[in-house]
Amino acid sequence: MATVLVIGASRGIGLEFVRQYRAAGDRVIATARDDEGLERLRELGAEPLRVDVADPASVSGLSWQLDGEEIDVALYVAGVMSHGGATSPPTQQAFDAVMHTNVLGLMQVLPQVMPTVEAAGGAFGAISSAMGQIGPVPGSHSWLYRTSKAALNMAASSARFDYPKATLVALDPGWVQTDMGGGAAPLTAEASVRGLRTVLASLTAEDNGQLIHHDGRRASSW
Repeated sequence: MATVLVIGASRGIGLEFVRQYRAAGDRVIATARDDEGLERLRELGAEPLRVDVADPASVSGLSWQLDGEEIDVALYVAGVMSHGGATSPPTQQAFDAVMHTNVLGLMQVLPQVMPTVEAAGGAFGAISSAMGQIGPVPGSHSWLYRTSKAALNMAASSARFDYPKATLVALDPGWVQTDMGGGAAPLTAEASVRGLRTVLASLTAEDNGQLIHHDGRRASSW
């Protein structure tokens, strides 16, 4: 039985990770920021923790809540979307909301969680997006979101050097049918997470710091 930590698990991809890992018989510790989300996690048999990744004071409690744990798989799933292209500047409020959740939250979480992942020789996956790849970018739509995911990729890739006993990767879930992805998305959350779990179970040392797609493809360009 593995111990799995899912950060940002109250809905969508995060909740599906909880559901699938619990169905596989694993122990799951999962975070949500409100009572409703915490109750959903309890109903699935997870051990719920209250954490708001956009609030550094809230994230700062993770290290003592996880004291003594050995985490085989940790996932940073929390994220928010922003639409609009480069013809209009983002407001400071929009910038702060997206970057705090998508980037600062991860950078606050990593130093607190990675020692527990190293203790298990485990893996940490930060949910990114193909939209954060700079080389093949097709346009400016959702440019704030794209920028945040490019920054997340860099945070994950650079942090790996400080935690050599663990594997740290960025994961692209694909375009998924969630509140963020919308109903027109081609992938169900169940299919995306099933693929990501397969990826996480098959990581090698060569994957460390890389962006990997839900279907197992290794990104050829950032």
